[in-house]
Amino acid sequence: MTAWDIRGKTVLVTGATSGIGLEASVALAGLGARVLMVGRDRARTAAAAAAVASRAGTSEPSSLVCDFSSQAAIRALAQDVRARVDRLDVLVNNAGGVNKSRRLTVDGIEATFAVNHLGYFLLTHLLLDLLVKSAPARIVTVASVAHRRGTLDFDDLSFERGYSLLRAYSRSKLANVLFAAELARRLEGTGVTSNSLHPGSVDTNIWTGAPLWAKPLIQVLFRPFFIKAELGAARVVQLVTRPDLADVTGQYFEDGARVDPAPLARDESLARRLWDTSARMVGLAPPPAFSVPA
Repeated sequence: MTAWDIRGKTVLVTGATSGIGLEASVALAGLGARVLMVGRDRARTAAAAAAVASRAGTSEPSSLVCDFSSQAAIRALAQDVRARVDRLDVLVNNAGGVNKSRRLTVDGIEATFAVNHLGYFLLTHLLLDLLVKSAPARIVTVASVAHRRGTLDFDDLSFERGYSLLRAYSRSKLANVLFAAELARRLEGTGVTSNSLHPGSVDTNIWTGAPLWAKPLIQVLFRPFFIKAELGAARVVQLVTRPDLADVTGQYFEDGARVDPAPLARDESLARRLWDTSARMVGLAPPPAFSVPA
């Protein structure tokens, strides 16, 4: 088992201004990690970093800004990270959202897929050599049980036909699980692990993008099953900090336990096709093939 202690390690958390990302940042800072918090709005991210310092009783985490609907912004974020740190021990891919109607990003990609999946794919690729250099290191991708309802239609990834909020969200979460597993296979032997999880049904700001008619329905039907953001964050922190998970990679967790994901999420040929397609969509050609450094 690889030795692991989160104290002093550098952890990058995306989607850190509220909900799971914020609570995970508080917990990790309190455990002695050096936390870098990423948010979409500069003022909100700075305020969140100050709140983490106050609640955790630590120095203020670094705050970085990125709109994950823009590939140029993700590339700028990666440059910013490199300018601030010379090692990266943990990457928590947590930023995400939903959209009540179909819309395209500045890069011409359906926004839910772009933010929730391609954002993770591109940022991870841009920071991967830093993670490998810092090994042992961990990549934790926040997915969802919704992946079990997801499908992948490579002829219509952007839902030009039949868009719905839940179909788009479920597809992006299926992509998360496939990506995390394929990444683990490609990183075998590097000392960098890659796992994904459903942290629980958390009542977070992600649902502000739901249509007005759906919000009362969400409150009535799902609120009794929602858990506190602190508990969802604790399940993320578990994957970041537990020493007995140091050599566990390519796995999916639900509600704190390791379980099998949906059959589609275990399809390695589908994962490879998604990888190659994602690489083309973010302008990485040929598709990156990670290998063990000499």
